[in-house]
Amino acid sequence: MTGVQTCALPIWGLLARALTHTSHIYEQPGIGPPSGDNEQLEFLGDSILGFSVSDYLVRHNPEFPEGRLSKLKAHLVSAVRLHEVAQELGLGEYLYLGRGEEMSGGRNKKALLADAVEALIAALYLDAGLDTVRAFIENRVVGGGPAVEQGLETAVSDHKSALQERAQALKLPAPR
Repeated sequence: MTGVQTCALPIWGLLARALTHTSHIYEQPGIGPPSGDNEQLEFLGDSILGFSVSDYLVRHNPEFPEGRLSKLKAHLVSAVRLHEVAQELGLGEYLYLGRGEEMSGGRNKKALLADAVEALIAALYLDAGLDTVRAFIENRVVGGGPAVEQGLETAVSDHKSALQERAQALKLPAPR
């Protein structure tokens, strides 16, 4: 599927859309969502990211139990990790934002940048196919096998699960 054009928009149109926040669209006369913002691409990118990370983790860590894979995946697809990826790419400076979002620091907002990474993933998929987007995810989001194999799960802070497991071990009622 690599290199097959699967979307009517050329890559520059897809890229511009992936980097366009809804606030920018609402400020354009006669234009309104979903004609040009990144929300649909974000939706698609989220699914592609989840699938690709799951596939990578299973292929590279066949000995890991499901629980460990779930924690690793949760970390790798989290807003915290995607924000880091966006910062590494300098994505914030390329965003199309509305004036209000610009003035409130939108170029540095964790959720907004994480959403832009997901939209970028969808744009790559639509333009270049699954192999290209998998390579991007493995290089930029996962960061390569050694980080995973050396215990990336230690970077995962799933406090809710840890508290539930500890309460169960102590035969206490489930935390509320």
